[in-house]
Amino acid sequence: MQGPASKPIVMPTGSAKLGTGSAPDAIGGSYQLRPGAQPGVVGQRPVLGAGRLGQLLRGQRGTQIGSTLGSVFTLCAHAHQFTCTLALSAAQDASAPVAIDVSPATLCIETARDHLRSIALDWPQRLSEPTPSASIKAWLQDCPLPLAAARAISDEAQAQHKLTQLRVWLESRSLQQPVREWLVRHRDPDALALWCHAQAAQLLPARCLAAWQPLAHALTPSLRSLELLDPDPEKQSVQLRTLAQQMAQEPGFVQRPSWQGLCAETGPWTRFRHRASGSATRHSAWTRQSARWLDLVELTQTGTPGGGAAPLLASGALHLGNGQALAWCEMARGLLLHWVQLDAGGAVHDYRVLAPTEWNFHPAGALARAVAALAPHEAPTARMLAAAFDPCVACTVQSPAGE
Repeated sequence: MQGPASKPIVMPTGSAKLGTGSAPDAIGGSYQLRPGAQPGVVGQRPVLGAGRLGQLLRGQRGTQIGSTLGSVFTLCAHAHQFTCTLALSAAQDASAPVAIDVSPATLCIETARDHLRSIALDWPQRLSEPTPSASIKAWLQDCPLPLAAARAISDEAQAQHKLTQLRVWLESRSLQQPVREWLVRHRDPDALALWCHAQAAQLLPARCLAAWQPLAHALTPSLRSLELLDPDPEKQSVQLRTLAQQMAQEPGFVQRPSWQGLCAETGPWTRFRHRASGSATRHSAWTRQSARWLDLVELTQTGTPGGGAAPLLASGALHLGNGQALAWCEMARGLLLHWVQLDAGGAVHDYRVLAPTEWNFHPAGALARAVAALAPHEAPTARMLAAAFDPCVACTVQSPAGE
């Protein structure tokens, strides 16, 4: 379920903040957590509402579209540009196959970069005690993948080489053993927790995860995974066509999405590749947060020459007729979807984006229900929950009345 190599143009240079209060971004939007209140989460991204994104892109063609999307969605620009390329290719060519190959290594290396940036820049800010910058620098010493780059890596051979370098760096800097061996021993949440506590004194990611683990393990928001992708190609096609129709025809759907009438969530813990494992893991805020570290480690295994294994990140596109297409891409925060309608001349007539944050921060979703169940004074717990679901826009916590 993979599609043709795309050519990302701009890499994000910022990182989302999870704070206690800030003015909403007029374009990017913001969310607010409201412990003890209904709904537990309020907010939105204005650029996704009232057809604004389609108006912004209307009349644009080719690489201009991806460049604009990269400027609007800066944190995950490469993923939006990948998915844009898939959508445009499928919309322009009615004979294109349902699934179009995207280079697995290029997608994985840029998703790994997103994980690295979040772990190094966001996680330390979210701890109750400040993390010395020296600890961050110490962990990143000799890292072969810069946290920011002028251009995303689009060459398959270069991306595979970087993944190999990143794997070697992780093995020497963090794991002290081969990636495959470490994953076998630490996929289990309890085993991973023991490793994090043992490594907390000398390893930044382990320190952050260990600090969150005791409370996060006890927080168990209900899980309803977004399972649009399916091993059965016919079933998947039906499901994606249904979602595309909702994206195209229902006003506000991309800001308040639902699947089969219910809220759903998406993230590294809901990857398509995990469906086959049949894991009975009891999901919590801890498993959601730690899934980002596990995903980073696992992504360094992709593209083994002659391995024949399916790509670790699913992506593809579906031609819908009359210049329409839907494309998808698993990225750092979950499943990203783009719907496009081209005009008779091949330029954009309308464009819709459905990103992981809108699923996960839905006012009736699992996060919102968990935050609403807290006491009004439990702001630190609310921030921990939001960090587990990882917003890509500003997220603040409402202070109790009188404070």
